[in-house]
Amino acid sequence: MLNSLLITGFYAALLTLVYLVLAIRIIRLRWKHRVGIGTGDAADLMAAVRIHGNFIEYVPLALILLAAIEMSGVSTALIHGLGITLLVARLCHAIGLTRSVGVSLPRTIGVIGTFAVLLLEAGILIGRYIGVAVTLNS
Repeated sequence: MLNSLLITGFYAALLTLVYLVLAIRIIRLRWKHRVGIGTGDAADLMAAVRIHGNFIEYVPLALILLAAIEMSGVSTALIHGLGITLLVARLCHAIGLTRSVGVSLPRTIGVIGTFAVLLLEAGILIGRYIGVAVTLNS
């Protein structure tokens, strides 16, 4: 059976729902503050735009790496662990920044969780590459 990226697709779908909630929040705040472009002087809109922007800056790369990992044949438990961690981290980050633009526990969990997922994904893929390269050159 071909690898259908079913697990990565599942987490991409869940994260898409989070993305849409964040986007809808911006739209509602734009209507509330009557701001068509930019953020005007609305602090809550400015925070919402950054939460959304931060999400879109990190999630696509994490999902690309997750797909590459899934295609490389690692255990489904590891793929789910990375996907769940990414989802929880991004939710925590959004919640933390919504409550306060300063330092908060949820925001910290979100940042650390997102970076941990990216570092683990990069490490896994580099390790898989080295393992294959060494085997091919032996």
